[in-house]
Amino acid sequence: MGFHHVAITTRDLGATHAFYTEAMGFELVRVEAAPTPEAGADGDGWARHVFYDTGDGECLAVWDLHDAEHLPADFDPSISRALGLPPWTNHLAFAAPDLDTLEAHKQRWIAQSLAVVEIDHGWCTSIYAEDPNGITVEFCCTTRAVTDADRATARERLVAEKPPLATPPVPDFYVPDAAPAG
Repeated sequence: MGFHHVAITTRDLGATHAFYTEAMGFELVRVEAAPTPEAGADGDGWARHVFYDTGDGECLAVWDLHDAEHLPADFDPSISRALGLPPWTNHLAFAAPDLDTLEAHKQRWIAQSLAVVEIDHGWCTSIYAEDPNGITVEFCCTTRAVTDADRATARERLVAEKPPLATPPVPDFYVPDAAPAG
């Protein structure tokens, strides 16, 4: 079963919109605006819910909150960082159907001056960047079909007190050129 949408929150809608349309290539398809449930119909608080089609009819939604009375002014939208976790733990992963498409996504990110990490996991290859909210985003291309042996190993590792640890894959880093000092 596919997702209809996954929702995140932003503190900077302009930067977030530019990222998801320009760097990710998603299409803005709908914006809803209404009072926040906390403020009620007569309150001053409101929110905008912005929907981006990720390319297959499924959406990423972004909340743009405007309710100083009922919501924290200094929230951290990064999810992982806000919870004290490494940025790679909670992330959004989008499918790339083939390695050529994955490479095109990587080149678009590099052209947008984003730092990109690429990892060949052995069964899939992924590229990672960070959105303006500090949320890690990924494009992932499955490069090898899952086998019955993979499923059996997965079940064993799921219940193992300490599963055998693999050697971590070696990432490739693509860092944008630093702006000249001025």
